[in-house]
Amino acid sequence: MDADLQTRKPKSTIAWLPLVAAIVALVGLSDAIYLTIHHYTAEAVPCGEMFDCEMVLTSPYATMFGLPQALFGSLAYFVAFSLALLTAFGNRRLWLLFGLVVTSMAAYSGWLIYVQAYYIHAFCQFCLLSAGTTFTLFLLFIISFFVGRPSR
Repeated sequence: MDADLQTRKPKSTIAWLPLVAAIVALVGLSDAIYLTIHHYTAEAVPCGEMFDCEMVLTSPYATMFGLPQALFGSLAYFVAFSLALLTAFGNRRLWLLFGLVVTSMAAYSGWLIYVQAYYIHAFCQFCLLSAGTTFTLFLLFIISFFVGRPSR
């Protein structure tokens, strides 16, 4: 056998951390699409006893530039999903761009939680699911620095 072949490490075809991030982003994408559809159909969202989804989803803060916040969330989750999946299957340089996207998403989610608590005085379980998903994506990105950022 060639000495070079013996010393080379086998290359993993799929990076596990970005793949997990892609799956988590699909959860957020599903949630955001559901809320976007709700906005355009004006159907009631089933909400738990401790929540007031309708108050949150019909507040002035539920739209931006005349479009539902959930639509922007859908786009952001799709971008995060795409970047994570491309990273998982070999384009490692996109992981830092993924990190920039999810950091922005996490900061904005923090703002939206603040708005629910201090301006609307109500919470939406679907909005909190979205925030939790975003914070999970951000945490996966942070963890990647400790377990080894995907190599270029």
